[in-house]
Amino acid sequence: MKNAVVMFGILTLSLEGFSQTSDSIPRRDSMNVQRRAQAFAADKFAIARPLNIEFVHVAPYSYNSDKDGKSFHEGRMTGFSQLKVSGSINFVKKKNWALGATLGYRYIAAGANVFDPFTGGQKPVDNDFHYLFSSISFSYFSTLFNKRVIYTSSLAVDGSGKQMERVKGLITGTMILKANQRTKMTAGILVNIDPSAQIPVVPTFSYEHKFNNGFVADFVLPKNLYLRKYINSNARISLGSELDRTSFYLYNIDGTDQKYEYRQLDINSGITFEHIIARQFIFTAKTGMRFSTSGRLFRKEDSFNSPVFQTRPAPAYYFNVGISFNPFTVLGKKK
Repeated sequence: MKNAVVMFGILTLSLEGFSQTSDSIPRRDSMNVQRRAQAFAADKFAIARPLNIEFVHVAPYSYNSDKDGKSFHEGRMTGFSQLKVSGSINFVKKKNWALGATLGYRYIAAGANVFDPFTGGQKPVDNDFHYLFSSISFSYFSTLFNKRVIYTSSLAVDGSGKQMERVKGLITGTMILKANQRTKMTAGILVNIDPSAQIPVVPTFSYEHKFNNGFVADFVLPKNLYLRKYINSNARISLGSELDRTSFYLYNIDGTDQKYEYRQLDINSGITFEHIIARQFIFTAKTGMRFSTSGRLFRKEDSFNSPVFQTRPAPAYYFNVGISFNPFTVLGKKK
């Protein structure tokens, strides 16, 4: 779900390439549509930048669980951290189409107190996981009913430190409803070609509006909702929520060769601070509360909707710090 939504954001926010003026992207007559599209996406999503590195830590929290549809025992996560590294590039750019690729890696370290069936108490367990993903995407710019439309298709693979596990497809169609100096709005649909997908078809909508008082409403649904404020030409602060996903593969957990995937959808709500350093690098700090709908362990050949084990985590405090390389854009108004 997260990969699909991020791809929607990266490719549909290219509406900036057709607006008249901007206070967050340097405007040059020689800059073509694809470069302006890449610049606008990089301003919105760290994963769209040529290089992004993040560290995430979640404070300890409790969770309830179900096993095979029946209530199981309560557990507690004593530590949960992630290191995220990703990079994106458009290596072919033409007037009406572009071809790009994304590579990413996540290291996940988790500690928990889990139920011990032999003692009836809890025992500490520590594990780490490696999750890798890559994709190649094609976007095509056209018109329909006198409106600009962006069609995209993407082929993605993911896996663990041991081997590749899944091949997925993604198709989107997005119409730019409005794009001027103050307001940008799109609507479309996203089709996720993946048997394990929780929601295979997703309607999409994005909206950005600049108010006279300097605030900016910035929505990319269902990815995020933010109210932003530019502090100066090099920094901005944002309040709102965004979707994230924790995912990794597990092996030999039941003494067999069965492969499993654990997947958890998170809603991170809080405050984000971004600041440009060394002209083309952006430092980011986030903090707030993480709300998780559920975490599910399911067989690789099954879907997210057929779990063998399910957790219901309590809300938890989180913080995130990162650095990314972004040669395309600045955060604030042009000088």
